[in-house]
Amino acid sequence: MADRQEATVTLASTPASVSRARRYVTGVLAEWARAEGPDGPDRTDTVETVRLVVSELATNAVLHTRGDSPTFTVDVLVDDGLQLYVGVTDSHPRYPRRLPAAVQQDNGRGLVIVRWLAAERGGRLFFTPAEDGGKTVWIRLPWSVPVRTGA
Repeated sequence: MADRQEATVTLASTPASVSRARRYVTGVLAEWARAEGPDGPDRTDTVETVRLVVSELATNAVLHTRGDSPTFTVDVLVDDGLQLYVGVTDSHPRYPRRLPAAVQQDNGRGLVIVRWLAAERGGRLFFTPAEDGGKTVWIRLPWSVPVRTGA
């Protein structure tokens, strides 16, 4: 695997784009895993976690920007073969925040779930400002280097 791999897609902020974002990211990760060859590590659990996280983050980008962000961008990168970063960027300036339980009712728990999924895999959730005044919601997960045998 190269020292650094990156992939990016920008999608319309529509509900249909959430499934496109999931398919894109799982396709990228599957391609990278194939490039590692048959002796590479089994990343099935990590890919499934990322699929769930992307679904939640893309849904948030569509629903919670209230039409103020016409697109969202999904970035996937492996840095030095050690850490996988997946980020969803929208142009809305408001950062995600936890709502009181009375307001949440049937929703509002997504980032709690994302934070837990990331932590369960040894990673974390964090936010960074975007150049256009919006923000990127990231997860970072371990992406171990495959062990090579032989000469």
